[in-house]
Amino acid sequence: MLDFSSLLLAAALSGTCLSITMFAIWFTAPRARFVLTVACGILVLVAHVIVFWRYTREPNPLLCQAALALLSLGFLALSLSAMQYLDVRNYSRAVLPALVAMVVCAGVTYLGFDGVGFILTYVTVTVLLASIGVMFWIKGGHDRGILLVVSALSGVCGLSFGLCGAVLLVKGQWVLGVAPDNWAERLNSVVAVACMTALGALTLSLHHLQAQIELKAETLTDPLTGLMNRRALNSLYGERDFGPFMSIAMFDLDHFKRTNDVYGHPVGDRVLCRFAAIIKKYDRAGVDAFRLGGEEFALVMSRMTEDKAYDFASRIGVAFGAEVVPTPRGPLRSTVSGGIGFGEEGGSSLDEVLAEADKALYAAKHAGRNRVLVHDRKSKADGPALRSA
Repeated sequence: MLDFSSLLLAAALSGTCLSITMFAIWFTAPRARFVLTVACGILVLVAHVIVFWRYTREPNPLLCQAALALLSLGFLALSLSAMQYLDVRNYSRAVLPALVAMVVCAGVTYLGFDGVGFILTYVTVTVLLASIGVMFWIKGGHDRGILLVVSALSGVCGLSFGLCGAVLLVKGQWVLGVAPDNWAERLNSVVAVACMTALGALTLSLHHLQAQIELKAETLTDPLTGLMNRRALNSLYGERDFGPFMSIAMFDLDHFKRTNDVYGHPVGDRVLCRFAAIIKKYDRAGVDAFRLGGEEFALVMSRMTEDKAYDFASRIGVAFGAEVVPTPRGPLRSTVSGGIGFGEEGGSSLDEVLAEADKALYAAKHAGRNRVLVHDRKSKADGPALRSA
C-alpha cells in the first residue's frame, strides 16, 4: 500500500505530465488562452506538492507558508481558466477574495497558528473549486455532458479539501508544528490525483470542442463585415417555413462597382463595413443579418407586419445614406436599394421568399435606386408594390 509520501510524489508526477501536455496544446493553438492558464495552474500545484512533501520531512514555518500559498494560487489559476473558457470577464471576483485569504493565512501561520492556516487554505480551495463547478453548471451551453462532468469533478475535489479542513476544525488542531496526516489528507491525495487527471483529459475535450465551435463560426461568418454569410442563412433558415409575419429584406449598394473603380477596393471595403455597422446598430430580437456576397446583404425579420418590416428596412437605408466615408478624393456618400419579400399563410420556402425579395430589389433599382420596395404578395404579380423609402 502506498504511504503518504508516495501519494504526494504520484500527484506531482501526474500533475507534471498534465502540465506538459497542456503547454504542448497551447503552443499549437495560442488562441486557446484557457489551456495556458490550466497548464500554469497545474504547474503551480505541482510546486505546492513538492514543497509540501519537503515540509512533511523537514517542518519549517516558511515551507508551510509557501506550500499553503501555492495551493491557493494554483486553484485560483484553475478558477480563472474556467472564467476564460466561459467568457466570464470580471476576474476580480475570484482574485481579490483569494488574495485576501492568502494574506490572512500567511499572517496566522507566521504567528504560529499553522493549523488555522491549513483550515483557511482548505476553505479557500473548496470555495474556488465550488465556483468552478457552479460556473460550468450554470453558464455552460455547448456540450452539457462534458461540462456537467467537469462540474461534478470540481465538486468532488472541493469536498475532499473541505473534509481536510473539517477534520482539523473538529479536532481543534489550531497549532500543528508538522504537516497534517490523517485519513482525510490521504483520501484527498487520492481524490485530487484522480480528479486532476480527469480534469486534464476533459480540458483536452473542451479545447477540441472550442476549436470546433470556432471553426463552425468562421465558416458561417463573413470575415470582412463580421455578419453571417450565405451558408449561415441556408443553415438557419433553409428548412424553415416562412409565414405571413416572416420576411426577408435584400439590400444592394448602389453603384458599388463605380465606387471600387473610382476610389479603390480598400474604400469599397470600408463602405461595406459601414453598411454592416448600420445593420448591427439596428440589431434587435427577431432580426438576423447576412452578407450574401459582394455588395448584397439580407435581413431575415420575424414577427413583423408588412408595414413594420418596410419601416425597419427603410430606416436602415436612410441611416446609410447619411453616412460619410472620408477618402483621399474627398468625402464619399453611398446609397442602398432594398426589396422585401414575405412568406404566406401556408408557408413559403427560403428560396421562394428570397426570389420575391430579389424581384422587389430589381424593381427598386429600376425605379431610380435609393429606395425600398415591398413585393405584392396578394396579386402574385411580378412587380412589387411601389413604396419608396
